[in-house]
Amino acid sequence: MATAGKEPQLQEDELAESLDDLFSSVSSMVKSELQGTNNLLELLEKMNLRVAEEYKGFGDVASGLRVFVEQLKSKGSNFDEYVQQIDAIEQQVTEFEAIVSVLDRYVSLLESKVQSAYQNPPS
Repeated sequence: MATAGKEPQLQEDELAESLDDLFSSVSSMVKSELQGTNNLLELLEKMNLRVAEEYKGFGDVASGLRVFVEQLKSKGSNFDEYVQQIDAIEQQVTEFEAIVSVLDRYVSLLESKVQSAYQNPPS
């Protein structure tokens, strides 16, 4: 009967030990999962910081470009007067070319009349 009392105690000890191992294993698994998640979050934080630094650099470049474009605009507005003058000169040259063309045809006509008059003198 003494062995019969020890056997349930032994089974309870084995059960307790098995449950303790189970809980320890589950606890280790949960800790590992949490550590993995923590590592991922730390990596994400580092990536965010790196991207933030890079975008800060882009912001500095964009700010510099904005200043450069404003300077170009102010310089470009000074050229508007000259562009208008060039456009006016171009228009005058086009009109002058048309006049020269008309005069060239007129001179050609006069030349042909003069040649005709020399070839056929009046009698």
